Amino acid sequence: MKRRDFLKVSAAGAAATAAVASPAIAQSSPEIKWRLTSSFPKSLDTIYGGAEQVAKYVAEMTDNKFQIQVFAAGELVPGLQALDATTNGTVEMCHTVSYYYVGKDPTFAIFASVPFGLNARQQNSWLYQGGGNELANEFFKKSNVIGFPCGNTGTQMGGWFRKEIKTVADLSGLKMRIGGIAGQVLQKVGVVPQQLAGGDIYPALEKGTIDAAEWVGPYDDEKLGFAKVAKYYYYPGFWEGGPTVHAFANLEKWNTLPKNYQAILTNAMANANSWMAARYDMQNPAALKRLVAGGTQLRPFTNEVLEACLKATNELWGEVSAKNADFKKSIDAMQAYRSDEYLWWQVAEYTYDSFMIRSRTRG
Repeated sequence: MKRRDFLKVSAAGAAATAAVASPAIAQSSPEIKWRLTSSFPKSLDTIYGGAEQVAKYVAEMTDNKFQIQVFAAGELVPGLQALDATTNGTVEMCHTVSYYYVGKDPTFAIFASVPFGLNARQQNSWLYQGGGNELANEFFKKSNVIGFPCGNTGTQMGGWFRKEIKTVADLSGLKMRIGGIAGQVLQKVGVVPQQLAGGDIYPALEKGTIDAAEWVGPYDDEKLGFAKVAKYYYYPGFWEGGPTVHAFANLEKWNTLPKNYQAILTNAMANANSWMAARYDMQNPAALKRLVAGGTQLRPFTNEVLEACLKATNELWGEVSAKNADFKKSIDAMQAYRSDEYLWWQVAEYTYDSFMIRSRTRG
């Protein structure tokens, strides 16, 4: 074949290939715009920022063909109605914490965090590798959504109190902002739980409508100004050892996405999951130093309080499990995983961490 003829044939073949490939690529990468409503205000840049990270990653990985617009709590729907808006298709997605919805079914709490549950690494291990996500989405399907881990705060603080809490009796009649099933546990030891969205906590604490409040940890709590209206800062938040923040997508909308977009979005949410945990671990130490320097009184919960709350937790699990098969199936799975995790944790992690804490004190 002459060189000139070869070039003609090659050019014709390339054109034919492009004609076939281009429409296929275009069909698999359509222009799609979704809306995501958050349960958090923009001022809480890390927990709210997880959703922004998802939108950023998805846009970059699709050359802006798949765009997700993020709305703060209250811009489209109130923060605690984010899941409902996704279930009914008002929005395609939401970024929230599933324990906000225990009023619908207490099982929602298990896949976020429950008292004396898993820490952040263990939570991710269970969800990603231990069958937790599959169990979760079997349950979430009943609400017409599919859920993905999309953030974790790490073990949270126990909250801000106007008075010292030394004994279980000090909790009697205490009005405390605390979300989800943890409020039911604390109710058993005398607390009067109140569920409030993040932006509503400060004015309630300032006015004395509530006596105590928990949110996340030093970085967010400093931003919300709780140190100005409550003196005592307690730890740990035993009800949130490693709470997962979920991204939920409307199930029908999810199923209409091209497979490559599903893969991109799934990876974006996993990236945001690790981004949030790492960012809180970076931000919290400096914030705690500032709070203590400003006069905040840091206090641990006493063993008496922790033991009473553990007893109340186990009682509640038995009561709810007797009435709710989904809850029993899920809590049993989580607790079995927790037992093995802490059996391993005490061998290496706990010993190492304890030594490093002691060595830092000596140093």
